[in-house]
Amino acid sequence: MDAEPAEVEFRSEMTVELVRHSAADSDVLFAARVSTQGDKTLDHIGEDAGRSRGLINYLMRDRHGSPFEHNSMTFFVSAPIFVFREFMRHRIASYNEESGRYRELRPVFYRPSHERPLVQVGKPGAYTFVPGSAEQHALVTGEIETVCRDAYASYRRMLDAGVAREVARAVLPLTIYSSMYVTMNARSLMNFLSLRVHEEGSTFPSFPQAEIEAVARQMERLWAGLMPLTHEAFVAQGRVAP
Repeated sequence: MDAEPAEVEFRSEMTVELVRHSAADSDVLFAARVSTQGDKTLDHIGEDAGRSRGLINYLMRDRHGSPFEHNSMTFFVSAPIFVFREFMRHRIASYNEESGRYRELRPVFYRPSHERPLVQVGKPGAYTFVPGSAEQHALVTGEIETVCRDAYASYRRMLDAGVAREVARAVLPLTIYSSMYVTMNARSLMNFLSLRVHEEGSTFPSFPQAEIEAVARQMERLWAGLMPLTHEAFVAQGRVAP
């Protein structure tokens, strides 16, 4: 077998960056008030939203959702491909992912950290996850590293032989890292967070996979900084998307 490529890297973290946005609590207010004030709302776009916490709470509580759509956030996410496959179950965002057809994929692979629970217990619909033993962690680490190294070596052999990238990538596992832009509005993000973050105080508790929850929590922190009143109302109303 060929020698292991020196550049093969293993990571356990996912990263999220907010690359651009047009999102503020005041966006919710002018969108809501147009129903009763019409063109008069044009005079109040961008005004201080702090005095209107009650209106935002009312909209969230009674699930008047459309005012929460008049904003936009674009995140740059770096994560294993299997996380992106879960993302794309949410048909409420725009996605653009790097392509293994058009660029050589980097040898960066996911390896669970020692904090990641390994053992699934319970029955369908009621699973919980508990920490694994030292032996199980060693097994997971060894198997993932072996498979990923061998797969990337096979990928490189095919590329070096002139095989097209879109064919050679077929041997790569879902643990390989990819990157994508995700663009959504606050209403869509709340829907995503309601399903991909586990919080005990939620009206409808969710039990997401650990890796996508790590991404979702980073997105939530960034959004909360942009729209603190809307985020506050979302949490107060049991994390139910309007």
